[in-house]
Order: sequence, then structure tokens, then C-alpha cells
Amino acid sequence: MLETIKSSTEVSYVFTHGKRLNTPFVTLIVLQNEKQHGQTGRVAFVAGKKLGNAVWRNRAKRRMRALCRDLGGPWDRYDVIFLARRRTTEATYSKVLDACEKALVDIGLRTSQ
Repeated sequence: MLETIKSSTEVSYVFTHGKRLNTPFVTLIVLQNEKQHGQTGRVAFVAGKKLGNAVWRNRAKRRMRALCRDLGGPWDRYDVIFLARRRTTEATYSKVLDACEKALVDIGLRTSQ
């Protein structure tokens, strides 16, 4: 089960202090956060109302949760927010997965394979 960031205050904190990794499909916001929550990593999945209706938002969140699991998340000592973009549900899953994996390699959360 994924440990999620539940408080809107904590989500806002990660938004303002985290490092943004932009891909064409998903924006990842990463913040190292070992002081507040120990060794466990947490994630959040955000799909804004401006981008689509409830069906689109739910599909985007399901896809982002699957991405997180396939990429090995949550990552110890890091809070990561997956922020959906318009193309999140339009592109093939493998393209979205490759783009996210490359972004996580660039920041050092994953090693290239």
C-alpha cells in the first residue's frame, strides 16, 4: 500500500519547496523530507479540475498510481507529488513510464538500467 500525503498543508509545502521535474505527460515535484516523517517515503497524486471532468481525473490518477508502483515508489526519505498534465491519459503508458523514469534518474531517485 502506498503511503500518501493527506494534508493539504503538506501538499502545499511540497509544491512550494520541492524540485519540479517536468515531462510532457506528468510533472513530478520531489522534496527530501527525512526530518518530519522518518525513513518512509510518501506520494500524492493530483489531477486538477481545469484539465478535465471526473472521468478524466480518475483515469489520470489511476495511471499515476500505476506509474508510481512500476517505478518503485514511494522512495525512502522523499515526498513525491505526481501532477497530471493534459497528455497524461492520451499517450501510451510505456511513453509516460519512460519519461517519468528518465526524470527520476536525472534527480537521482532511480539508477539507469
